[in-house]
Amino acid sequence: MRITGTHFNYFQVCHRKLWLFANGINMEQNSDLVYAGKLIHEESYPQRSERYEEIEIDGVKVDFYDAKHKVIHEIKKSDKVEQAHEWQLKYYLYVFERNGIDGVSGILEYPKLRKTTEVFLSDVDRETIRDIKLKICEIISDETCPPLERKGICRNCSYFDFCYAGEEENE
Repeated sequence: MRITGTHFNYFQVCHRKLWLFANGINMEQNSDLVYAGKLIHEESYPQRSERYEEIEIDGVKVDFYDAKHKVIHEIKKSDKVEQAHEWQLKYYLYVFERNGIDGVSGILEYPKLRKTTEVFLSDVDRETIRDIKLKICEIISDETCPPLERKGICRNCSYFDFCYAGEEENE
């Protein structure tokens, strides 16, 4: 099974979302928030597409790769799930390394917040990534969808209506 950066991101955010996505239940195309994120990606750095390239290796697709300086740029709308973004970017670094591209670093960019975070891959991260890959495979190969876990970020999730259909909210 080919694991992507999206799998890594969703693993950090919600195992149910990960399972639904991996099992072909995609709600992102209906989400205004996902659309807004795509606009930020396209409009925040219009000059980037001339200097850097969007690249795909082993099923991972990075926003922009600066081959000269060996830097992956990953653009995000919000830092509400920054840890998930960091692990997604670390997984990209790991995949590049596994494909013979050493010394790559990453930058998480939040244009609306005017915030950037440098991301590097450590030996501990490499081991953690191997463990997470196994856990991701276990979750997505399970025949049963993980149960709903009510989290503060649920309301902004593209799967919200799917997960909460028929549920009574206690707010």
